[in-house]
Amino acid sequence: MTRTLLTLAEVEALAREAHAAQTDKAGRPYTEHLHAVAEGVRDRGGDDEQIAAAWLHDAVEDDTLSEEWLTDAALTNRTKAIVLALTKREGEPPESYAKRIRTTPGALLVKASDLAHNADPARLAVLDEHTRARLTKKYASMRALLGLAP
Repeated sequence: MTRTLLTLAEVEALAREAHAAQTDKAGRPYTEHLHAVAEGVRDRGGDDEQIAAAWLHDAVEDDTLSEEWLTDAALTNRTKAIVLALTKREGEPPESYAKRIRTTPGALLVKASDLAHNADPARLAVLDEHTRARLTKKYASMRALLGLAP
């Protein structure tokens, strides 16, 4: 029996519901970040599987959806693999995280969009100087590990 996959609209609705109570470091609804990453993936030529992964890229890491949910979800194996590749593991060295992203087909484009939004100067400008400097350094380091241009 073939299972019908979730549509992008359904994935977006699930992600919005799962992250509804969250805010980002500036106090903005976290779903704004998810939307920006998904649109960034679309703008960079990403396909529907990558856009779905963009909507879900922080869900397992943030414990808004479980890894078990992801395993059972009506998503392609590629979308699931991208989400898992982007899920940081506790105590994992950044080099290992970056290698997993680089070696998972489709994940690098999603992470590039995530980093682009996270490092957006307008988004960082509302943070205190210490946090802004720390995050700027963190994002630049990850871009370098991923082989992305500064």
